[in-house]
Amino acid sequence: MDHTNLPENTKLENEKEPIPEEDAKPENAERREFMIKAGSVCLGGVVAIPPIAAGIAVLMDPLRRKQGDADFTRVTLLDALPEDGTPKKFTIYADKQDAWNKFPNTAIGAIYLCRKSDGKIDAFNVVCPHLGCAVVFRESERDYYCPCHNSAFDLETGTQAPDSPSARGLDSLEVKVENEGEVWVKFQNFQPGIADKKAIV
Repeated sequence: MDHTNLPENTKLENEKEPIPEEDAKPENAERREFMIKAGSVCLGGVVAIPPIAAGIAVLMDPLRRKQGDADFTRVTLLDALPEDGTPKKFTIYADKQDAWNKFPNTAIGAIYLCRKSDGKIDAFNVVCPHLGCAVVFRESERDYYCPCHNSAFDLETGTQAPDSPSARGLDSLEVKVENEGEVWVKFQNFQPGIADKKAIV
């Protein structure tokens, strides 16, 4: 075919643009491919950082959580306590946290509340400091009795009887009255079998 009469800007279908010399080099193509792959890896790493950081925060949460003092728990109303000093037993409910699990409104222990004639309120953990059994109030003896070692604790002070094998008396708890008659107790469990009153955290 004679191409002499074609306009200058007209190209035949089988004619191709010449490949720039520097792009035709194999090392440039490899470099371009490497840069694309490296950019993809970097972008993927940046995108993955937030979920990984969030996962680490969740896993570390129980370790970061402050192991501090127990919180006060609302137990009852002042009017529910007998004015003659007779103790009344109450179950303590609270949100329990165990590692990564949370159990709302769970029974975590029990206490005796005793309203004195002077208005003071005593609170004792029902767990005997000797072997960890639960003590009971004996109306006839006006004391707290532990069936595990057949011994008693004083109703007023919680101290153990002279013949008691317990290393200490009943564990008293902090009490406060707020909001016109709400009784709040700082509930804690303590290690049995030792003379010192050490809280279990």
